[in-house]
Amino acid sequence: MTDDTSGVPVIDLTDPDVLRDPFTAHARARERSPLARMTGPGFPPMWVVTRYEEVRAVLGDSRIGPGSTSYLPLDVPEHCAPYLRTMQEMDGPEHARLRRLVSPAFTARRAAEFRPRIEPLVDALLDDLPDHAENGVVDLLAHLARPLPTDVICELVGVPAADRPRWREYGTAVVSGHGARFAEAVPAIVDGARTAVERRRAEPGDDVLSALLRAGGVEDAELVTLVWHLVLAGQTPTNLIANGVEALLSHPDQLAALRDDPGLVPGAVEELIRWCGPQLLAIPRYAREDVEIGGVLVREGEPVVAALASANRDPRAFADPDRLDVTRAPSAPGHVGFAHGPHFCLGAPLARVQTEVALTALLRRFPDLALAVAPQDVVRAPDPGTWRLAALPVTL
Repeated sequence: MTDDTSGVPVIDLTDPDVLRDPFTAHARARERSPLARMTGPGFPPMWVVTRYEEVRAVLGDSRIGPGSTSYLPLDVPEHCAPYLRTMQEMDGPEHARLRRLVSPAFTARRAAEFRPRIEPLVDALLDDLPDHAENGVVDLLAHLARPLPTDVICELVGVPAADRPRWREYGTAVVSGHGARFAEAVPAIVDGARTAVERRRAEPGDDVLSALLRAGGVEDAELVTLVWHLVLAGQTPTNLIANGVEALLSHPDQLAALRDDPGLVPGAVEELIRWCGPQLLAIPRYAREDVEIGGVLVREGEPVVAALASANRDPRAFADPDRLDVTRAPSAPGHVGFAHGPHFCLGAPLARVQTEVALTALLRRFPDLALAVAPQDVVRAPDPGTWRLAALPVTL
């Protein structure tokens, strides 16, 4: 790690050590300063907030807001343009209006009610796992963690079963995060979302889209945007489930505790989100005026990114934070794995429930589940913003 000319630590996202172990890199910066500078290809240097208290403050500060353009890093056909501005790019009354309309469909109670519809989706994927084995090894990322969130989203928004294989392909492209496959998927996702809205208007069902259409107040373009944005944001459980399984299999004592007491699963999911949640960094925000953060002056217009993973390992907020402990008692105000403030993840309750269902069923069905490689040989994707696996080879 280096310093800039003013002595502020700099996190270089091109450094292989940062990509390999962002937790250590962020910790070094965090213990020196609540703010560091972050550099990388394709964007100007930005402020990165490293400590828990300051991260929560920034994410709830109206003086630091989202950008004005879509965060999709690609050009898309003209007909997609009306559907690209998501709630991530909204703030203030506009954001509050739309969130108020859609949030009743994403409460913890609704997610719990949805559990019986998630369970058969998980069971079907687990039934197929042995068929995907090659020389006794199955890629759990490809055959459970990746398809499940797309299946759940399709069930949630009312996409018919016949269309789901295509949406699984969209989900796979989204998880890849970049490249031609991602670019090609976005127009198809938008078109698929438009079709889903039109179908549910003609044939209402027991799903989120039908409920929103019945309630009214949400324009068609907003509904279409909501559907495809769910496909993007709804992939979070892919990496959470994969990271969680890999963490448990790499920590036999924690796995044993969970097997001995399945009642620990809800708390274990919270601990896994804190300890190995996939979102290393929040989406960049921008100072709308000069703002002081942790004693450092951030000038108007400068980009600021919250280091969620760093905050979740801050010893000022969590005792022995680098230790994975599935019996850890809940703390208040808790981790920031789903961000905080007005842009707290809308789908957090659903992500929690499907992760709970997936882990519970997986550990019950395969009591001898084990990594097929040594923990240090599990390969991760070189993604500075997301802690994610390239594959998760296991033996059943």
